[in-house]
Amino acid sequence: GFELLMAPYAVAHLKLGMQLAGQDLTEAQQKTWAYNFSGDERVNVFLTNTLGEAERKVETLFGPFRIITEEAKAAARVKQEMPVLVVLGNPPYSGHSANRSWEVKNGKRQRTFIGKLLQDYYQVDGKPLGERNPKWLQDDYVKFIRWGQWRIEQTGGGVLAFITNHGYLDNPTFRGMRQQLMNAFTDIYILDLHGNTKKKEVAPDGSKDENVFDIQQGVSIGIFVKEPGKNGPAKVHHAELWGSQNEKYKRLRAADIRKTKWSTLGPSGPYYLFTPKDTQLLSEFSCAWKVTDVFPVNSAGIVTARDSLTVGWSPDEIWERVNDFAEMPQEEAREKYALGDDVRDWKVHLAQADVQSSGPDRKKVMPVLYRPLDERFTYYTGTTRGLICMPRRDVMRHMLTGDNVAITVGRAGQVIDQREWNIVFSTRCITDFNVFRRGGTQLFPLYLYPDPAANGELFANGSGRHVNLKAEFIAQVEEKTGLQFIDDGTGDLEKTLGPEDVFHYIYAVFHSPAYRERYAEFLKIDFPRVPLTSDCGLFRRLCGLGGELVALHVMESPALGNKITSFPVAGVNRMEKRFPKYFPPGESAPGSADPIEKGRVYINESQYFDGVPPEVWEFRVGGYQVCDKWLKDRRGRSISFDDYEHYCKIVVALNDTIRLMSEIDEAIASWPIQ
Repeated sequence: GFELLMAPYAVAHLKLGMQLAGQDLTEAQQKTWAYNFSGDERVNVFLTNTLGEAERKVETLFGPFRIITEEAKAAARVKQEMPVLVVLGNPPYSGHSANRSWEVKNGKRQRTFIGKLLQDYYQVDGKPLGERNPKWLQDDYVKFIRWGQWRIEQTGGGVLAFITNHGYLDNPTFRGMRQQLMNAFTDIYILDLHGNTKKKEVAPDGSKDENVFDIQQGVSIGIFVKEPGKNGPAKVHHAELWGSQNEKYKRLRAADIRKTKWSTLGPSGPYYLFTPKDTQLLSEFSCAWKVTDVFPVNSAGIVTARDSLTVGWSPDEIWERVNDFAEMPQEEAREKYALGDDVRDWKVHLAQADVQSSGPDRKKVMPVLYRPLDERFTYYTGTTRGLICMPRRDVMRHMLTGDNVAITVGRAGQVIDQREWNIVFSTRCITDFNVFRRGGTQLFPLYLYPDPAANGELFANGSGRHVNLKAEFIAQVEEKTGLQFIDDGTGDLEKTLGPEDVFHYIYAVFHSPAYRERYAEFLKIDFPRVPLTSDCGLFRRLCGLGGELVALHVMESPALGNKITSFPVAGVNRMEKRFPKYFPPGESAPGSADPIEKGRVYINESQYFDGVPPEVWEFRVGGYQVCDKWLKDRRGRSISFDDYEHYCKIVVALNDTIRLMSEIDEAIASWPIQ
């Protein structure tokens, strides 16, 4: 245990019963609650910006504003001179921080005081984090933790105790922060209160888990102790609370840090996690190839910013819309297409200019993977902050220049939910950033093409493309399998292997239920990794199974024609708002006492898709229940013949995916993969 020590300048007791408002207290109340100030003594509570630098020279204000000057000077003395032994609070959680890390002084842009301190969190093991978008390190609560750490270090000892967003405990973006906290303190106590509705957290026993506050973001209590004269790395102690809000309140009121059952963690690289993890499995997982290293050229999906304008159901719809939009007065276009106010990355006049500068050109109408097994259409010029605010042209052009295939993967499964990891899919199209339910997606094309704008850059391969696989990874695949790598297509898998064989192998591994279960804790927080096999027979088998999966998911498999679903009732074919509704086999049909022989998905009161198995109806990709999501997105629309055909193919694709995933696990005899 330890004691919380107050700084020597602080008032011994600050009670509500003080005679600050002039009310009378009894003698007994005065002994219990009151504090009599003497001389010029004041309550040591200061109005100041905690995250701002303590200015030695404060601009003097006059008249009634002089008190502001005195307050600023007093706060600066505390920040600079007084030994602060306790920093306690509940700082704001705001990803879009109002406390700037940059400012302009004397015409030059420079980091603010807190911006400079925060740079330590952008390093891990003495090297830059390497995060493409580490924006969450700018969250207000992170800045307050960094300030508290700095202030305790200035004193040489003390306690930092905050209740905050719990995202920093295991998110890989915060691994530098966690390492810095371990180095700064001698003991760290983490009480994770969970309650994250964004992650759909549930208690380990399956019961409902609620937040201690009425917010969506899960929270935790962090107590960071620095003993004078001792250095880190800190011992990290962890405990957690699950359950209802009232149950958590009850347990917190009765809690004592000395009686709490803490588990001791051993955070280590590369993640320095403040949550319990199996260290042996972590080592096993970390030794495999990270997918971002396997495919060096990759990027997040495109961000349209205005789907009501930029995404359509058919090429003709987008083409007509773009032509209409380009010639329309700005404010009329804003109203017609519900575009809202202009923002930094998307403005009506820039979008119109982008379309006008390119024609319009019918060739720029492109399919886009909008949701799993749901392609839509967009008008793609590749111009940043044009019609599409973030087109990611450097990567997306490789999906447009020639024949290609890509894997699209989310980084952290826990941002979707706590169930099975399923944020992986394949495509031949450019992809939307929000293909999955939350957290965005990263696109990894298999082939790279020369840029037409770069005067026909030449590659060694005769097709004009080369493979987007790291040379060291290819060399290790060759060494493990004993097969020779060829530059394009597939090999014979007896003496040679090609890039598409490698792609199919990776895709099969990522669809192994055993892989997803074994590494579940790490797939929640980071990109998947690729374990390699030395068994050429296993490699060959997984290539075949992965190839079948890819063909199903890009809608090219001949098996998709083997329908198991029908649409037997004629009618208006309208997808009504209160639907879809699923009825599994054995239940009574609406309006009938007869049991349903096969699963039915109703789109309105009388029409339905028949022959949808329960496991197919429940199957999820990217956090979406695919058969349900596809229909929900078409509420208010009529289901066309093409829609019917496509939905039947979705059912087949998912049904065969379930079968192939089982066969993948049967092929892999044991884990770790050998």
